[in-house]
Amino acid sequence: MKERRRATRWVAVVAAVPLALAAACTSSQEKKDGGQSAPPPQLAISPAANAKNLPISTEVGLTVTGGKVTEVKLTDDKGGKVSGALRPDGTSWIPEKALKNKQSYTAQVTATNDAGKSVTQTTSFTTMDKPAKEVFSTLYVQDKRTYGVAMPVVVDFDPGVPKERRADVQRRLFVNTNPAQPGAWHWTEDGQQVFYRAPDFWKPGTEITVRAMLNGVPMGKEGFGDADRSASAKIGSNKVTLDIDNRTKQMSVFKDDKLVRKIPVSLGKPSTPTSSGKMVIMEKHEQTVFDTTGSADPYVVTVQDAQRLTWGGEFIHSAPWSEGDQGSTNVSHGCTNVSAADAAFLMKTTSVGDLVTIRGTEVTLDNGNGWTAWNMDWKEYVKGSALPVPQDLKPAPAPPAAAGAPAPTGSPSANQPPAPAPTAPGG
Repeated sequence: MKERRRATRWVAVVAAVPLALAAACTSSQEKKDGGQSAPPPQLAISPAANAKNLPISTEVGLTVTGGKVTEVKLTDDKGGKVSGALRPDGTSWIPEKALKNKQSYTAQVTATNDAGKSVTQTTSFTTMDKPAKEVFSTLYVQDKRTYGVAMPVVVDFDPGVPKERRADVQRRLFVNTNPAQPGAWHWTEDGQQVFYRAPDFWKPGTEITVRAMLNGVPMGKEGFGDADRSASAKIGSNKVTLDIDNRTKQMSVFKDDKLVRKIPVSLGKPSTPTSSGKMVIMEKHEQTVFDTTGSADPYVVTVQDAQRLTWGGEFIHSAPWSEGDQGSTNVSHGCTNVSAADAAFLMKTTSVGDLVTIRGTEVTLDNGNGWTAWNMDWKEYVKGSALPVPQDLKPAPAPPAAAGAPAPTGSPSANQPPAPAPTAPGG
């Protein structure tokens, strides 16, 4: 069993004038020389000249007025060229890979205006020694894998990233989707997980490319990022969702929103209840061992066809010992028990990244106890971003309430406490 280790935008305001008068404001000299008399662009770059002990995640900062950056050259002290690319917003140039420790670099940047006039600025800097402390990260999207439509991009940190460092870390996380489906990031309260998703499920067949450029990124007193990670994955061709109702003790299996099977279940008994909420299948095991040695109710049992839903140890799994209770009585230690035949069916039907919704139990799912990106509405979700959310992704304002109508309530999962430390699985 796998346990969790844990631009500046310039806005011009002008008075409205007739078009003919506006055209008359262009000088005859500008008409003759095509704008050649215009001044060259203004360019400022960073780091500051001769800066020392910089992190190996250092970017070349860019501020341009009256033109655009047309070339960036970054070389080490032996003349070796460093590859990289501009950020989409043009605020900096990012090396393709983390720089080397205790190395000197020179950046040369050229900006050019529409008239062909250019200006070049140069700066040199030196990176720091290898840090004594690192923050371990995990990217839970694996290369060349296929996932369900609810699969969030998940990056995990051990220890968690403090709030004051999250914006800088988030700026080093990149997701591209084809077809394009813009999304947003959400941090759990403890900073140990950050999720990325779009407002709705991924379209079947979507290609997802992720880059977590975290090597050397400062993450507070706990240290610096440990590595750069990347992956390209795909969303499967079908939408599969599971809906589990404690009232009826039944699981409904949907494929492309059509009911394909009803499955009797036994959920957690009152002393060890199953969590209600929206969770995502995280792992699938044909066989695994549940070991709760050291808990108040210790046991060791081998189970078949197990699918993890939470870090706290809730699974869907084969439980032939409880088949007489399935559909009528809750007897498990928090897991969703199904028959051996139904568990085998589910293993063939589901994927990591499929959504599982459980309703009507005694407790609700804690934010961060698993991949809980869908366990809140979009309005609550975007509040967890450490950076401003683009305007086109901001939630639409709620319509005004009718007179006398009760005020709407928030998501049941909003403002929940951080996830507990990982525990042994239930049964």
